Amino acid sequence: MREVLKDLLDAVEAGQTVGLGTVVRTLKSAPRPAGASMMVDAGGRAVGSVSGGCVEGALYELATSVARLGQPVLQRYGITENEAFDVGLTCGGIMDVFVEPVSAHTFPELAAVARNVQAGDPVAVVTVIEHPDPAWLGRHLVVRPDGFLGSLGSDRADHAVSDDTMGLLAAGRNTTLMYGPDGERRGEGMRVFVASFAPQPRMLVFGAIDFAAAVAQQGSFLGYRVTVCDARAVFATKARFPVADEVVVEWPHRYLQAQIDAGAIDARTVIAVLTHDPKFDVPLLEVALRHELAYVGAMGSRKTHVERMERLRQAGLSEDELARLSSPIGLDLGSRTPEETAVSIAAEIISQRWGGQGGRLRHMDVRIHHVPLADADHE
Repeated sequence: MREVLKDLLDAVEAGQTVGLGTVVRTLKSAPRPAGASMMVDAGGRAVGSVSGGCVEGALYELATSVARLGQPVLQRYGITENEAFDVGLTCGGIMDVFVEPVSAHTFPELAAVARNVQAGDPVAVVTVIEHPDPAWLGRHLVVRPDGFLGSLGSDRADHAVSDDTMGLLAAGRNTTLMYGPDGERRGEGMRVFVASFAPQPRMLVFGAIDFAAAVAQQGSFLGYRVTVCDARAVFATKARFPVADEVVVEWPHRYLQAQIDAGAIDARTVIAVLTHDPKFDVPLLEVALRHELAYVGAMGSRKTHVERMERLRQAGLSEDELARLSSPIGLDLGSRTPEETAVSIAAEIISQRWGGQGGRLRHMDVRIHHVPLADADHE
């Protein structure tokens, strides 16, 4: 919903009832992840995408109808032998899309959600997408770290679902959860979709060199909030790193430890160490490798890597901790320029997140669109 949130709120505040379709589950090679949305406003304007073009035409008609009739629909789109080129995903994937009418009446908490997202405050929206009682369908629960707003239909369901949503919100994950009709944890009959709007994941780039500017640009492009940090004030300037959200002059290991102590680092954080100097990178990696992060990569030659690993062992890091380090940094793309190297680093971050192998797809018999590794068991 994030990509359509502003347009959705504008339409609702103008008194419209909007048809909103959200991907709530994907199977096989679906092109967009769970949480992708498309809305159709009262004037017939479509915003957003759920499939990159495969089913948008059919969804447009369905969303228009749902907005008019006021009844939510859970629709599956996919390939079958009889309709491979009818309404379906020509990529071979399957996805469930929940289409709901959204208005000030059906979703009075929408403005509060938009304020939280705009401010970067963590918030999750829970939507009932299946239930034996049609009156529950489309009901929302807005969950924040300090509590929840709205109701799914009963106090028991609200508390059970909000408790489970807290963990998903902390991880920034979107997924479906199954319960009994009244929120029973061991039951079935009610299915809800949890859309987590966590703050942007962070990319910390250490070492204010020309490669850092290119890596910062790639990080921003991928949706990270980018920080460039270096102890040398003459190099760590906003003028040299205009794309970075912040440029910090501080010893790298001190800055990282302070961010960890402040709770500003989480398991989605990625770190690129480009310092090329043991007095900076070894103390920094001592801190980074002892914490659960999404990615820690360090630049340097293979000779530098061997020497760095030995220093880290001498500092007391275990082999399990050292195994978290991606060094030399990046995938084997034959990169030479800072920009090409930044693409290589970004590719490795993406590969590690989704479990891709980095090979050429034309030579591999594997799925094109991977599921997040944390969700692989739930597909």
